[in-house]
Order: sequence, then structure tokens, then C-alpha cells
Amino acid sequence: MSLEPDVVLRQVRALPADLRTLLPAIEAQVREVLPSGEPAVRNVYLTGVGDSYHAGRAAELAFVRLAGVRCRPVGAQRFALYSEPEQMTAADLVIGVSASGGTERVVEALARARSAGCRTLAVTGRPDSAVDRVAHAGITAQLPDDERSPGIRTYQASLLGLLSTALRLAELGGAGEQETARARDELWAATDVLAATNEALSTDAAAGVGELSAGVTAVVGSGPSHGTAQFAAAKLVETAGVPAFAQDLEEWWHVERFIRPVDNPLVVVAPPGRSRQRAEALAARAAGIGRRVITVQDRDDVSLARHSRVVLAVQGQVREEFSPVVYHCFASFLAAGLAQRLDRRPFLTDLPGGSPAVAPAPVPAVGALSEEVNR
Repeated sequence: MSLEPDVVLRQVRALPADLRTLLPAIEAQVREVLPSGEPAVRNVYLTGVGDSYHAGRAAELAFVRLAGVRCRPVGAQRFALYSEPEQMTAADLVIGVSASGGTERVVEALARARSAGCRTLAVTGRPDSAVDRVAHAGITAQLPDDERSPGIRTYQASLLGLLSTALRLAELGGAGEQETARARDELWAATDVLAATNEALSTDAAAGVGELSAGVTAVVGSGPSHGTAQFAAAKLVETAGVPAFAQDLEEWWHVERFIRPVDNPLVVVAPPGRSRQRAEALAARAAGIGRRVITVQDRDDVSLARHSRVVLAVQGQVREEFSPVVYHCFASFLAAGLAQRLDRRPFLTDLPGGSPAVAPAPVPAVGALSEEVNR
């Protein structure tokens, strides 16, 4: 069944209402599954596939800066096959993210972590899912009236689950009650920024679509914005079928800036924060060699805007830890607009037979891993 690009616009426009609905329910669940008196968490591993992995990359800084724990996002297959959870302890928390609740690689990653004695937590969009059942506890961010689409509402739901968990760990770890309450209020306040940004992007994104109509699009950012960049590139690919990839700011400058033609588009995700200065320097030099630079930035950031052909402005400030909640919205407007311009449908559903579905080869069971290596 063919999907229309409008489904992506419906998804992104539903985000403010979703945030208001989901956040209190998620916070209540987080308090239940992470009660007071539990052993302290020292290390957090965030594992998932696709958007779920991107959400982990985007949420990493919140765990580090707010909760004061070491945090490592790891792709689920890499965790299942190449991590060594046997070297972890009950002070390590492995959080598996799966919007569907049925991602096999996430099930395998959590199963391996749990069998090795780690604490495990599932963040899913479906109650009583396979991922929920394999974890010690679960948080369900279930969306009302969801529909098949490139994951946008589900991505925000996963993000909210992770960010709420980081705030709860901050409380349990002894962070000041006043500071934690202030941070939680800021997350709630992102709803208004999200709504205003969506309204602005409904018209402003059209100019960005024109810049992306040809060439290979690079989306770059650092810290939580690297996760946002990964998500954005994925939406361009899934929705419009155009070549796009994500990269860290510095890594792009060292390698991918040499891609020809030199006028390929570059989207720079640059909220206020630790990497903001480097983002401006990169945007200036990229424009200088001929790249078509689009900046996703705070509306008042005049100095960064000077180096951009198109500014996609976020309508209000949020702390860097929460910036992914609002800075990812531009991708949906660009992706839908590009699909409409190119007369394409999400997931290749405009092709005969619809989107090809090729399942990856099954991963060996945990107990068979050593045998597989020795073959």
C-alpha cells in the first residue's frame, strides 16, 4: 500500500500534543520502575536499532550531565555480538529501546545483558512486547492513533522515555531537588517551543527543500545533535529516497568535505551548547568552498545565520540536553517537501510491489556465539 508524504507532516504536527500527553504517563512509569532505595547506577548503556539507536545518541548528554553517570550508546547488534556484559555488574544499567517492542537485535542485547547480571530496562511503544518481557522492567510510551510512517512520533516518544529516565537517575543519585525540578520544568516547556517551531517550519522549510533537490546531503552535528543528524538523514532517505548521511562536525571536516561536487548540500544542526562555536566555524568554511549550507539554529543566532543559504530556526531556547526534542522537527518538513517535489513515496511504496522487505540473517543465540567464532 502506497504511503503519501503527507503522513510525515501529520506525524510532525502531532508532536506538541504527544509531548503533553506522554510525558506525565512516562514520568509516572519511570518512578515506578526506578524506586528509591535501589543500588546506585554508575554506567548506562543505551541500545537500539535505527531511530531507537539515534534516540540513544541524542539522549547521551542528559545521562552524563544531569544524572552524572557514564553513558554509552551502542547499536543493538554490536552490543549483542561484541560487548562483554560478563564484565559488567549490577551497577550497570542496559536500556533497550524499540518503538515496536519487537526488534530482535534489541531482545538479544537485553537477554545477553540480563544473563550476565546487568540491570535491564526496556523503553518501547507497545505494552507486553518481546523487548518488555526480556527486560527486568519496562517503560511504555504508547501513542494514540498511530499510523504507518517513517518514525517521527515514535522517535519523540523514545526520546521522552530516555530523558525522563535520566532525570529520575539524577534524583536518585543525589542531584539537588531544586535543580532536577527546574530541568523537568524545562522539558515540559519544550512543548511551546516545539509548537512555535513547527508553525514557522511549515513555511520556512520550502527554501531548504530547494537546496536539497540535487546532490548528496550531509547532516552534521556534535553531542546530542549528532543523534539529531542521524535521525534527520534517516528521514530524508526513508521518505524521499534521496542519498543522505549523518556525520560528526569534526569528522565531516576531516573527510567528507572532500566529496564532489563541491555544491552538495550541508545541513548543520547547531543549537546553543558546547559545539556551537565549532559549528559556526565549519559552516563558514563549508560555505567558502561552495557548499549549500542550511543551518538549524536558534532564531536569534545572527552570527551563524550569516554563513547559511537557508536558516531553519527553532523558536525558543532549550538546554542542550533537551535540544533533540525540538531540533529534529526540521527533518520531517524537508523530507515530506522533497518527496512531494520528486513525486516519491515513503519506504519506496511507489514502486511496483511496494517496499522490498529483506530480513537480515538471524544472529546466533548467545550460547552459540563462541561456537560460531570458532567455526
